[in-house]
This record gives sequence, C-alpha cells and structure tokens, in this order.
Amino acid sequence: MAHSGAVTINEVAPLSELFSADTIIIPGNMQMLEFHQPQVIEALQHAVAQGIRVASICTGAAILAATGLLGGLRATTHWMLVEKLAQRYPAIDVATNVLFVDNGQLLTSAGLAAGQDLCLYMISRDFGVQVAEKVADMLVMPLARQGSQAQQIYRHNEHAASPLKDLQLWMLEQLHQPLTLTLLAQRACISPRSLSRRFHQQTGMSPMAWLYGARVRRAQSLLESSRMSVEQIAAACGFGSTSALREAFQREVGSSPSAWRKAYSALGITER
Repeated sequence: MAHSGAVTINEVAPLSELFSADTIIIPGNMQMLEFHQPQVIEALQHAVAQGIRVASICTGAAILAATGLLGGLRATTHWMLVEKLAQRYPAIDVATNVLFVDNGQLLTSAGLAAGQDLCLYMISRDFGVQVAEKVADMLVMPLARQGSQAQQIYRHNEHAASPLKDLQLWMLEQLHQPLTLTLLAQRACISPRSLSRRFHQQTGMSPMAWLYGARVRRAQSLLESSRMSVEQIAAACGFGSTSALREAFQREVGSSPSAWRKAYSALGITER
C-alpha cells in the first residue's frame, strides 16, 4: 500500500512487474526521508540496470535518491523540501527552483502539477506533440510549461492562477492571430504591466515568450501529423513566413533533437 496523504493506493502488483515496464513513475510519499524498503530500492536499481526509464513526482525523488542512482546528477523535488534532500544526499546536484529535470533515463519533478508537466513532456518525446496535446486537452491544461520554469509561483491570492489559465487556453485557440501584449491585457481586463508581472510570477516567463513557445510546439504537432504545407502551418501558428518558422525551430536545436526530428525533416533543417 502507498499513501501520499491525499491518495492511497491499495492492492498493488508485485515488484517483479516493474521489469516489464517501459517507464516507472515513483509517486510522492509522506515519509520522504524515512523511506526504508530495501526490496523496493533493489528492484529500482535492477530496473535501471535493465534500461527502464524511472521518473519521480514531488517527494518521490527521495525514494529515487535512496537508490544511489542520482549521485552526480541534477535532480529536483518540491520547493519546500529541496534543502532537506540536498542535505541528506550531498552527491546530488539538487535544482532548487525548476519544474522538472531530465537526465535521460532518470527524471525528477517538483510538486503534483509539475509531475503532470513532466508526464506530458515524456509523452511528447515518446509519441509526439500531437498526442501530448490531446492528453493536455483531456486534462484541460495548456501544454506549455517547460522544466526550466520556476516552481515558486505567486501564492498571495489562491485564485490568481485561474484567470491566467483561462487566458492561456484562449491564447492556444488564437495562435493564428497577430496577438500583442496590449491585446492580451485587454482580454484579461488588466494593464499590460500587470499582466506581464502576473505571467512571470505564474510561469517564470513573459506572455510573449510563453506565446512563442506555444506556437513552436503547435507547429511541431502539425508538422508531425498533418498534411498541411509548411506555408499553411506557418500561417496557422502565427508565424509571418516559413523562414520565421524555420528560424523558430532552429532556436530549439540542441535542447532535444530526437524529439524534433520529424519536424526538422519537414522544414529541411539539418540537426546539429
């Protein structure tokens, strides 16, 4: 049985089932630094040795850390617990203010929402942006938060994130339009300066930077799955020309080239 405080999982499968998985996800645990189950630790070590991918959500990073597999690697967990994790496991390079960290086979995320971001990220890499967008649509959440974004968002008003989320979803529906900061502020019924401040507090980036990333990811999805021409995709995603679309993709080269391979091919871009 696993207990996280909000959710209890009963009647779990035996540990031997781990070795048939492609990805193992370690959920959060209330006893973050008091986890002592040698059989689980050994099973995770064997799974990684067999090449199975392992990802942790929130305080689940402590279980992964207990395996010794994160030694010498960068990792993260919930912002309230990063210092304790760093003190307990000094060999780990604990990132204090990011949403998630990808080390290839081993991935860690911050809180529950950041865990959703990490899962969407893995889906995007495994199956393409279009599939990840469909999952995000089902969850009614925008597919636009990257691992490097700050996790310590503004919390003085617990309802502050809701209007911003509504605006983000609206922006995703209007990517083909020439959106400006002034227009976005009018939509949100606040001043451009206030919108910029709130957007940075909630996402770690400006509204226009968020919009730019959303356009690139939508273009990637269309390049992967549609029969639209490059010119049509550039227009549908708000890029003024195909050259602007190619430039946007070239800026992404080096971050995760394997995930962009099909899109690069459609654009005639050679990976570096």
